[in-house]
Amino acid sequence: MKSGQKKKSYEIDMCHGPLFGKILLFSVPLMLSGVLQLLFNAADVVVVGRFAGSQSLAAVGSTSSLINMLTNVFIGLSVGTNVLIAHYYGAGQEKEVSDTVHTSVLLSVVCGIILTALGAGLAKPLLELMGTPEDVLDKAALYMRIYFIGMPVMLLYNFGSSILRAIGDTKRPLYYLTAAGVVNVVLNLLFVITLQMDVAGVALATIISQCISAGCIVVCLMKTEGCFQLMPGRLKIHKDKLFRIVRIGLPAGMQGAIFSVSNVLIQSSVNSFGSLVMAGNTAASNIEGFVYTAMNAMHQTAVSFTGQNLGGKQFDRINKVLFQCLAIVMVVGLVFGNGAAFFGRYILRLYSSDGEVIGYGMVRLGIICTFYCLCGMMDTMVGAIRGLGYSVMPMIVSLIGACGLRVLWVMTIFQWERTLLCLYISYPVSWAITFAVHVICYAVVRKRMKKMYGQCLQTQLAG
Repeated sequence: MKSGQKKKSYEIDMCHGPLFGKILLFSVPLMLSGVLQLLFNAADVVVVGRFAGSQSLAAVGSTSSLINMLTNVFIGLSVGTNVLIAHYYGAGQEKEVSDTVHTSVLLSVVCGIILTALGAGLAKPLLELMGTPEDVLDKAALYMRIYFIGMPVMLLYNFGSSILRAIGDTKRPLYYLTAAGVVNVVLNLLFVITLQMDVAGVALATIISQCISAGCIVVCLMKTEGCFQLMPGRLKIHKDKLFRIVRIGLPAGMQGAIFSVSNVLIQSSVNSFGSLVMAGNTAASNIEGFVYTAMNAMHQTAVSFTGQNLGGKQFDRINKVLFQCLAIVMVVGLVFGNGAAFFGRYILRLYSSDGEVIGYGMVRLGIICTFYCLCGMMDTMVGAIRGLGYSVMPMIVSLIGACGLRVLWVMTIFQWERTLLCLYISYPVSWAITFAVHVICYAVVRKRMKKMYGQCLQTQLAG
């Protein structure tokens, strides 16, 4: 009994009792997990920038938007896993939870293998299309090819942690990432400084650390008790669960890819300013990534809490979840974002000692981090809408509001005023407009649900 109680303590009852404390209990480990995940990349960037030079720093940085574009569609499928398990778990449908778990784990491995093939084959051609400078191209391609070898374990961790988040467990993924993060930092120093492996070393260190975190997740799911236990002999693609995961997760992944497409376009514009600007942009985007990750925890919180309360028919709690998540993410964005902008010059020195690189990095931090809370609020709205089972709607809004507007900005306004300042302003403008539209969408969905939900809870779950 004691053992069962201990296991149960990792879960959070999202459907009953006061919300604010539970939201913090759920989201804070998520924030810390996200920060540790970013430390993988930060360690790569810092070690490369300090010990391999600006060209290697630019090479690693030039791949980030392209990597995100290729991986976001598949990572987005884990959102489908999260929403579906949260619905079933909130409704007490244990067999459905189990079938979804085994479908998701097998799906993650298959998707990882596909991504490895895509990344290895398309790395250099896509980098050339982005206008990556010749002095950076070969190193960037090498980094990408090695990095994509680790896709199966990376996706396995993402899907596994989505399963745990759906039932309220955000602590154990934090523990596993802590161990993996320490290994990553140690291996970065060994491979780059001692063995002189340059960008190949940081990519290899990332793969090894991802293997550790994924292995821990798999062992955790196998040893746990309850309906979300992983049993290798039951690994199977349940077609109905796959369809529902794809129905929710694919639009979420497409939304992430859409954002990445616009970021690839902006990265291409940054590339036109040369390798020093690229290096400054890389360092700054790495710093702001920590702020984004802290805010994104509220997106994931909104997905899980909304999903469980929907499944548990606790409709009166859904709006409360959203409002409290929005309040928290606004505070986090304002404090952390403006803190990053204020102390940016000092933090950038960790990445590079070059004064020009630091100056170019400050241009980006000064614009994006100051208004970053808008991005967090936009993503939290998306999380609430996805938790309600609607995923196509936010994808379309993001297509028009984020991707479309940024592309239009680069092709028009940026052409008239070709400066970094003008380029970076496209971010807060697109966030503000897209957030406003998401608010309208959420209001429409809630109004629709008031009319339909008395009869069709089961229809919502069954798709």
